[in-house]
Amino acid sequence: MVDTIASVFPKANFQTCLVHVARTISHKVRVEDRAEICEDFKTVYRADDQADGQAALDMFCSKWNKSYPKVTKSLASNNHLLTFYQFPKSIWRSIYSTNLIESFNKQIKKYTKRKEQFPNEESLERFLVSQFQDYNQRFLTRCHIGFNQARAELAEMFEVNKDQ
Repeated sequence: MVDTIASVFPKANFQTCLVHVARTISHKVRVEDRAEICEDFKTVYRADDQADGQAALDMFCSKWNKSYPKVTKSLASNNHLLTFYQFPKSIWRSIYSTNLIESFNKQIKKYTKRKEQFPNEESLERFLVSQFQDYNQRFLTRCHIGFNQARAELAEMFEVNKDQ
C-alpha cells in the first residue's frame, strides 16, 4: 500500500494506524501480558515529541524483546509508526488512528448489505458515489478535532512553491 500511495502521491507521508498496531500486538502476546504491553505501547504515541516517541519505542522493544522478539522486530522495522509527530500536535490523534475512515467504511458496508442485490456493477458504483457525495456534503463545513487550531501551521507546511 505504501508503494502504491508513493507512486501516485510521491510527497505523501504514510502513517500506520497505531490502534491497529496495538490490537495486533495484543493478539500476539499472552493474555497475562496483554494489559501491561498495551500500556507500554501507549507511551510511544503519547510522547511529547518524536524524539521522546522514538525513545519510548526503543524502551518498549528492549523491555519486551526477550518475551516477544517478533513483535518488537516488526515495530522496530516499521518506518511509518512515528510519522504523525511531523504534524501539529493538535491533530496527532486524527493522524495516528484510522477511526474516521473505518467509521465511513462500516457505514458503506451496512448500506450495501441492505440491498439484496445490485443488478450490475454500474448500479453499485452509482450507489456508492451517492453515498460519498452525501458524506462529503454532511461534513463539508465541519472540521475534525484539532484541525482548526492547526490550520495556519498546516497551510504553512503545505504551501505550494509558486516557482515550481
